[in-house]
Amino acid sequence: MESYGFLLDIAIILMATKALGLLTKRFYMPQVVGALLAGVLLGPAVFGLVQETNFIQATAEVGVILLMFTAGMETDVKELKSCGKSAMIIALVGVVVPLLGGLGIMYVFNGPDMIASDASCTELLQNIFVGVILTATSVSITVETLKEIGKLNSKSGNAILAAAIIDDILGIIALTIISSFATDDINIISVLIKIFAFFVLAGVSGYVFYRIYIYWFEKTKRRLRRHTITAFVFCLLLSYAAEHFFGVADITGAYIAGVVIAAAGKGDVLSKKFEIASYLYFSPIFFASIGLKIQNIEISMVMLLFVVAITVVAVITKIVGCGLGARICGYTMRESVQIGTGMISRGEVALIVMSKGVAMGLLGSVFVGPIALAVVITTIVTPILLKIVYR
Repeated sequence: MESYGFLLDIAIILMATKALGLLTKRFYMPQVVGALLAGVLLGPAVFGLVQETNFIQATAEVGVILLMFTAGMETDVKELKSCGKSAMIIALVGVVVPLLGGLGIMYVFNGPDMIASDASCTELLQNIFVGVILTATSVSITVETLKEIGKLNSKSGNAILAAAIIDDILGIIALTIISSFATDDINIISVLIKIFAFFVLAGVSGYVFYRIYIYWFEKTKRRLRRHTITAFVFCLLLSYAAEHFFGVADITGAYIAGVVIAAAGKGDVLSKKFEIASYLYFSPIFFASIGLKIQNIEISMVMLLFVVAITVVAVITKIVGCGLGARICGYTMRESVQIGTGMISRGEVALIVMSKGVAMGLLGSVFVGPIALAVVITTIVTPILLKIVYR
């Protein structure tokens, strides 16, 4: 009967995320905060009722893909095009400032007198890698919050989405560069070629799908089920190709697939079909899975100071970096703060980068728990701060 334990896990996660979501809503906070807190409480860090399994990981991955796909379908394509250059500057400054912030924090805490690390690389390389972790942005949490407060299609909302996609690409390049110093198996030139090839593939396949889909949709308007399935298949294929063949985040492929549907003028119709599956099953498991990643952490005064310091730096550097980039591009101060706040969440993207660094010996095991905790904290505070700055 143990093989059916996943059914109990799902039931517990769905009930807990909904209950805490309603509780946080009563305190005028987005419901996604409750879902994230539910994962922390259910996981090994508190009650230990649910463990992160391969099944939960796979379901959570589908959940974030579905979330980004629907976000793409609800995107204002004209507004997205208009903020392309601005998004590049916002993402670039929003990567450099957190990178320097992480490097500075590690320079203070990484050492025999503070926190002794067991990483196989040099101290400088480990310090830089923590900065690379802080450059990551998990836009999925922001998307859910912006949808909840009705600001996804705002000027700043579109800038956040576009900048987050570019941020992921810059993060991959930064990870590749730092990894190349730890191993000879990685070539920065080949990575850049793969990234360029992916966007060529996405552009060509998106255009072909766009032309065929418009014609087919008009011929069979009343058969929405087949259109829904076809659109989702396109999303999954582009997500798989992005991650498997080109090393680009699968959520990037999912978002681009959604934008293609939006450009075809069918986003409003189809996004409602996917939202049911998303909020009913996939999204709660994805948000809870982030909290489940928190393990028991060795508590000491120095370690507590490190968690507080790196969390504060993670929050401030994104607000300052992305906000500064937005101001340079002519956004108002209010919009700049909104954009910077929307980029705070590190979520699963930072955790994936961290796990790859651990496997390469770029991060000592003593830092894994505290940094993971800081990542989850940034993910929890982002919806709260977003609701404040959009009020």
